[in-house]
Amino acid sequence: MIYPERLLAARIPEVVQRYGWRECVLYSLGIAIGIDPMDDVDLPFVDESRLKVHPSMVNVLGYPGFWQQDPAFGLDWLKTVHGEHAIRIHRPIPSLAQVVGVSRIVDLVDKGEGRGALIYVEREIRDIESNELLATVNQTVFCRGDGGFGGTKKEQIAPRPIPDRAPDTTISLPTSPQTALVYRLSGDFNPLHANPAVALAAGFKRPILHGLATFGITCHGLMKRLCDSDPTAVRAMGGRFSAPVFPGETLQVEIWHEGTGLATFRTTVPQRGVVVMNNGHFEMAA
Repeated sequence: MIYPERLLAARIPEVVQRYGWRECVLYSLGIAIGIDPMDDVDLPFVDESRLKVHPSMVNVLGYPGFWQQDPAFGLDWLKTVHGEHAIRIHRPIPSLAQVVGVSRIVDLVDKGEGRGALIYVEREIRDIESNELLATVNQTVFCRGDGGFGGTKKEQIAPRPIPDRAPDTTISLPTSPQTALVYRLSGDFNPLHANPAVALAAGFKRPILHGLATFGITCHGLMKRLCDSDPTAVRAMGGRFSAPVFPGETLQVEIWHEGTGLATFRTTVPQRGVVVMNNGHFEMAA
């Protein structure tokens, strides 16, 4: 059973992390960049001699790990999934730095018996040397097996609507069967993404791709289409995860222009006809 008072009082350990070009390249490989070794637009993200740091790499900086497994919280962690996610970039992400990630649970919502619960987590990532705030990461954890504990039922923020017209542009992004196995090396070791037995116990036919890998792949597509692959132009991104991706599938990002510096998007897996990320927003330099 979920213990709401323990969750709201939880002190998720701060994480200090030193990283360099190897970690930057490993992250980019984990979001399926470099599958085409002749794509000269993508190669700077995986070539240290002309390195570009991917803005969605903030998702793995100062990351506290899969803290939901802590038995003190009483969560049915096998049934926890990533519901929503957003990042805001305050400073360009350096290729060499020591950072600290400070995470805190900011809210907990009981959706009701049989409907699950929502945990809202915020993480600030700062450069230790300068104390500059590099990025803010907001995550919603959907606890499918933990509703009905008597907590507060709050009205959820309505999702950003998708325009009722054909997308203005699209981009297709392949993944490889090994994408989840590479992505996990950046710090997310949830066995759901690597162990077939754990995936089966959670109701999946095989290990699924990390939601944040889907997020990073989508971010890369948006950046290619809207920012000329310039990572310093990305300001913010967010959206809802609506279905799992299986490693090896091709993602398609549908994009709608919404005015200067703003776009709406959703991500699909056309071969299965499913939307995997929905109600997305993307902000960029004007």
